[in-house]
Amino acid sequence: MAFFLEALIGGLMAGMLYSLIALGFVLIYKASGVFNFAQGAMVLFAALAMARFSEWIPQWLGFDNKILANVLAFAAAAVCMMIVAWAMERWVLGKLVNQEGITLLMATLGASYFLDGSGQMIFGSDIYKIDVGMPKDPVFLLESVFQGGVLVNKEDVYAALIAAALVAALALFFQKTSTGRALRAVADDHQAAQSIGIPLNRIWIIVWSVAGLVALVAGIIWGSKLGVQFSLQLVALKALPVVILGGLTSVPGAIIGGLIIGVGEKLSEIYIGPYMGGGIEIWFAYVMALLFLLVRPQGLFGEKIIDRV
Repeated sequence: MAFFLEALIGGLMAGMLYSLIALGFVLIYKASGVFNFAQGAMVLFAALAMARFSEWIPQWLGFDNKILANVLAFAAAAVCMMIVAWAMERWVLGKLVNQEGITLLMATLGASYFLDGSGQMIFGSDIYKIDVGMPKDPVFLLESVFQGGVLVNKEDVYAALIAAALVAALALFFQKTSTGRALRAVADDHQAAQSIGIPLNRIWIIVWSVAGLVALVAGIIWGSKLGVQFSLQLVALKALPVVILGGLTSVPGAIIGGLIIGVGEKLSEIYIGPYMGGGIEIWFAYVMALLFLLVRPQGLFGEKIIDRV
């Protein structure tokens, strides 16, 4: 039972991190109707910026305070992501208002390659580390209930709590603020939103900035766990099945979908993997997404689209 709980808790914590990345997809799709293939590149770009600024800033300012260096590096990386958001609106989305969905999709795919190349050109292409002070040693829980207790990694716990807090804040932002309601209106109909005075340019800059901030937090967490390297993009791609399960337009769906994927891949790898040669954790999420596309393509919480002719 203790081993099962370890796998379950590990899956839930990994699922929260998947949900955090998936939120970037959901935010941009809700505001612009664009499936943002550049989200993985944004996570990598943000993580590279954080890692390099945390190295450069102490050298530039001549001090050795790690906490202050991390705070300043986070602020600098956040500014970089806001510049990316402004550039995306100014030179990409702003030029493609009311274009076909495939056109917008290809634009974000091109932006992904641009961010890949420019990020490594500006910040370097080596493997970098991010150290924000999260403890990495394990801790044993429920020792009085199970012999030996349940082993949990402290870093995973802190990362899941940060992800959960940000997810909750974004959910409240969408539901309770006037800007959040404007974002939902823009997602429903660009022209109708413009006709009632909602400025598309400002809304898109806001939503891309928020998505950039989400990518930055996700990049810091995953960079702290795995190191900042190109494989972070592959982790970000795990969010694609999450949004398919939860629904492209649903913030709660991103959360539930992430938890389902996180728990499902952990448990299937442990309990089914030995009978299938292992490796289930790699493809489990994509098989789940394929099944949902066949049975319920709008996802668990997505809006069903009805075309009337």
